[in-house]
This record gives sequence, structure tokens and C-alpha cells, in this order.
Amino acid sequence: MRVVVTGAHGKVGRAAVQALLAAGHEVTASDVTRPVWERDEPGAPRYVQADLTDAGQAFAVARGAEAVVHAAAIPDPTHNPPHVVFQNNVMATFNLVEAAVRFGVTRFVNISSETVPGFFFAERPFLPDYVPVDEEHPIRPQDPYALSKHVGEQLMDAAVRRSDLRCISLRPSWVQHEGNYERNLGPQVRDVSQAGAGLWSYTDAYDLADAIVLAVESDLPGHEVFYIAAPDNAGGHDFAAALREHVSETIELRPLARTDASGVSCAKAHRLLGWTPKRSWRDYLDENGRARVQRG
Repeated sequence: MRVVVTGAHGKVGRAAVQALLAAGHEVTASDVTRPVWERDEPGAPRYVQADLTDAGQAFAVARGAEAVVHAAAIPDPTHNPPHVVFQNNVMATFNLVEAAVRFGVTRFVNISSETVPGFFFAERPFLPDYVPVDEEHPIRPQDPYALSKHVGEQLMDAAVRRSDLRCISLRPSWVQHEGNYERNLGPQVRDVSQAGAGLWSYTDAYDLADAIVLAVESDLPGHEVFYIAAPDNAGGHDFAAALREHVSETIELRPLARTDASGVSCAKAHRLLGWTPKRSWRDYLDENGRARVQRG
């Protein structure tokens, strides 16, 4: 398929581009960052620089595509003014979806966020109603990032009502790769009290890329939302015990697939996408949360 990947220079976009190329797809990569004005590396995809908040540029990027993977976004609400986060994320998604509908694109894969339910960046903090969190959990976002991602999912709903576009929204947990496992997850491995709003959940960038390929190739109708997370938690802690000791004794604890379960359930992705993650924090970190030596 001819696939456009936006946000192609980010950690999610880079992994998605490589996975789609490896799966035999023809990829056009796009981001706001400048191209390299040199001869392309062998096998490199076509690259188009574009600001997707501009409708004309979004239409130019989507033209000729059979599928779109939309990973471009300001990835949290803490480093930009709130209106910038919301405007950028919502308008980029709106423009790209509008282009996809008008050009007859068949599949739109929207990279949403685990923050959509609202308890990650809340000004008035609250906890999940139950864990592991799944796609049925109530949505109560407060911050501009979670709001923008929630609106993005609603744009997918609207698109399938008015066109033949089929949409999948993926809500990845905290995305990790070789370069940031120790920095991000090391403290949680060493100290179980460092739960974070994600309750020790994470996902590997390359497992997420595998899910993106499955989503692009899926025949699922309408718009489906899927959480994407590793099945274990960072540190391999006894999830139930850690939850009660370090987070809350009152959150409803639903059945766990394993003792060291994640705070996020990916049962729906396993069932409908056929997604099975292959990587764990243990591939990158030792039991003290320090980076393993990579041997060539």
C-alpha cells in the first residue's frame, strides 16, 4: 500500500516508517523538520516537509495515499502554551482527516494517547476508576493534550459517519526505545513507589510499530480504539501489592493476566488486531534499572 506517515522524525514515526517499509509498503514520510539536502540513503522513503495545521499542506501530503498513519503532534502539555498544544494537535488531525476523506483514503491510523481518560496531567488530580485501564474506562480530560487527543478520536468517529474511511486509534502507553529506557523506566525499576500516572505501564517503540502495521493492514470497519502497552510493568513488580501500597487501596482491581501485569489492558488489541508484543524492559535494563551492555 501507499502509506503516508506523519511525525516521521519522532520516536513513534521513525519506528513506524521502518516497520512499514519492512512489511513491503511504499512509504512517504512527513514532518515539520527540514529535509536532508543530500542524496537519499539506500532504501530511504520519500520525505515531505509539511506543517499539517495548514490545510493546503495537509492535502498535499495526503494526495495519492491509500493509508495514513498520523503520529505528528506536540506530545504533552508541559512544554508549550496550552492553546498552542490544543490548536496544533486538533487542527493537524482535522486537516489530515479532511484530506483523507476527500481523496478517498481507505485507512486512517490515528496515534492517540493513554492520557485520554484524563488522569495524567490533571490540574485537579484523580485516579482511575479501575485497573487495568481499558477502552471502556470513562473519559474526563482536563488538560489541552488529553483534550486534543480525545477530539482526535471524535474526528475519527465523524469521518466514518460521512465516508468510507476506516479508522483505528491507538492509545500507546509511555513509549520507550534503546535511548531512553534507563532514563525513563530505570527509576521505576529501582523504586516501586515511582508509579507515575500510568501505573508502571510502558510500550516499546518497535512493538508499537508492529501494531501500526497491523492497523494499516486491518480490514476492521468503522472506528476502533485500542490501548497498546507491554503486558508487564516496569520493574516486574507484584502489581496488586504495589497498587495497594503505593497508589490506593480503593481503586477497583480487576482480574490480572499475570502477577507483574501492566496498569493497562491490551486484551482488545490482542483479540481484534492480533497484536502480540515481543519486547520487554528486561531486554534493555538489568534488575537495577541500568542499561544492559549491547553486544555487537
